Amino acid sequence: MSTVLPIAGNREVGRAALRLLAADRAAVVSMVAISSLAALAALGAPWLLGRVIDTVTSGGGVREVDLLALGVLVCAVLQTVLSRFALAIGYRFGERTAARIREGFLERALALPAAVVERVPAGDLAARGSTDVDAVATTLRDVLPKVFIGFVQVVFILVAVVVLDPLLGLAGVLGLSGIWFCVRWYLRTARDAYLAEGAANSRLAEELAATTEGARTIEAFDLAARRMEAGDSAIAETRRTRLATLALRSVFFPIVETSYAIPTVLVLLVGGLFYIDGRLTLGAVAAAVLYLRQLVNPLDTILIWVEQLQSSSASFARVEGLSSVDAGRATFPEMSPAGDRIEVRGVRYAYAAGRDVLHDVDLTVRPGERLAVVGLSGAGKSTLGRLLAGVDRPTAGSVTVGGVPIADLGPDQLRRQVVLVTQEHHVFRESLRDNLMVAAPDDDLRRALATVGADWATDLDRDLGEHPLDGAQAQQLALARVLLADPHTVILDEATALLDPNAARTAERALAAVLHERTVIAIAHRLQTAHDADRVAVMDAGRIIELGTHDELVAAGGSYAALWRSWHSTPSLPA
Repeated sequence: MSTVLPIAGNREVGRAALRLLAADRAAVVSMVAISSLAALAALGAPWLLGRVIDTVTSGGGVREVDLLALGVLVCAVLQTVLSRFALAIGYRFGERTAARIREGFLERALALPAAVVERVPAGDLAARGSTDVDAVATTLRDVLPKVFIGFVQVVFILVAVVVLDPLLGLAGVLGLSGIWFCVRWYLRTARDAYLAEGAANSRLAEELAATTEGARTIEAFDLAARRMEAGDSAIAETRRTRLATLALRSVFFPIVETSYAIPTVLVLLVGGLFYIDGRLTLGAVAAAVLYLRQLVNPLDTILIWVEQLQSSSASFARVEGLSSVDAGRATFPEMSPAGDRIEVRGVRYAYAAGRDVLHDVDLTVRPGERLAVVGLSGAGKSTLGRLLAGVDRPTAGSVTVGGVPIADLGPDQLRRQVVLVTQEHHVFRESLRDNLMVAAPDDDLRRALATVGADWATDLDRDLGEHPLDGAQAQQLALARVLLADPHTVILDEATALLDPNAARTAERALAAVLHERTVIAIAHRLQTAHDADRVAVMDAGRIIELGTHDELVAAGGSYAALWRSWHSTPSLPA
């Protein structure tokens, strides 16, 4: 069953934003201070122009007008320089904060329990880590500094109009009320619309990823039509949600654009009456009008980017949603297993409630033995491997190592006890040395690679991003990581399936030699692995139906013997 990752609420997003601001407090304070100085410099020009008008109408001299004009020029230069400086600080703040968000997301994603990650649609996690993180980073770097500076300028301009005359200021504020109500409507409506768009993007990414990764299966089982139908449905949903947000913007922006003139018209009317009444000079009215015209640019900047802010706010909520998963995870007590013996007692397991896939499984894995688990597809082998590795917790019964429930061990402690290796692995776009990710001497890295037959691995500095590995090479890399991790128990679930039979057998024997006196549990799809094992467990329909050595089970003439005869009679496979 798929698990839906949570989305952070408004409070959680607000707290996360405050933490980001506090993490770079010096940059925030500098941006506020310099933006305020730039806004004050911008206020000087309209006021000085108003003084020019009053000076001219009162018959003042040319020298006085020239000095006032020089003041206008100085204010314009100061505003430009200070605004550029504030933007530069804002850009640097945005880059640093975006880096913190990326690192925080990666840290939380890597800390998620494996059982949670495997139940989450791959497209959802990928979309949050790419599309959503990029949207937030773009906003922090390119949008937030401009919006913040614009907001400071709007506040200072409105204060300046109120200082000129409170009633003129009231007229200007009333003129802006239409924009205010429109913005409130948009912000209330748009968040859900953008969250729906993000969810649709995740679903589309999931469908595309599933189709791409399962291309061979789709072709083999003639599922192309069904996958195309699923893809078409995801595309249609994405189109519908994007049209919904486009419709909101199509209403919002025309209303805002036509509302810019209203404050200016109201101030002209009120200011004209006050001028006729002698309450205000012509220069004061002109200054107020210029202030309101000056208000258009920063206000327009804010409103143009409010759509981006709303979209990135929804993205930030999706990114921060991983924090809720972390908060809900169990805290693992420090427990020390008394030995390496693994005990499985009365275990049942269900992926969905009421639909058990394992039934009353009992098994003891002795320290240092090599156990092969075999059976037909769907018998429950991989599920048992996941329980033995602590990936999942049994629905009933217990799986313990040294008397301690494996699923109760913390991630770091668990990795020292049991490591599960499957066909699924990741190759980082870094050097071969970095991909081994262990602080070990180069000789140890080369020895581990040689043990698993990675003859191609001659250069530890080889960039695996520029020179990608094929499936077999990536599998050898995963096995080398296991050797370097050096756990006491290794579970191999088709870990050599991508290697050819001879190479697989060579790698398994080399692993067995290196992991001498350590426990190896091999979920085997090649029965040669079972032949080489100390014991073989045969599974069918979620139960262990046979358990013994290879020779004992062949002699018993049961299910394993039938599998062995069928496999052994295939001439293409090694004896």
